[in-house]
Amino acid sequence: MRDEYDFSASVENPYTKKLKKQITIRLEEGVVDYFKDLAEDVGIPYQSLINLYLQDCVRAQRKLSLEWTSKEHAVNREP
Repeated sequence: MRDEYDFSASVENPYTKKLKKQITIRLEEGVVDYFKDLAEDVGIPYQSLINLYLQDCVRAQRKLSLEWTSKEHAVNREP
């Protein structure tokens, strides 16, 4: 293996920016803790685990059913 490589003539991959998009998302502490604990069990970084879960929701076309109650918020997922 060489000590140094010359990348001056290299071209940036035009598809890398389309692979993932960095965003800011606010999640409840309990949600993050849940995925962090699960990530330790399966050996996958928690952010990747959240992404995999969301990808599964997209593939399955899951929809949420939101029902607001009097002082409490209830979130139920349709089967």
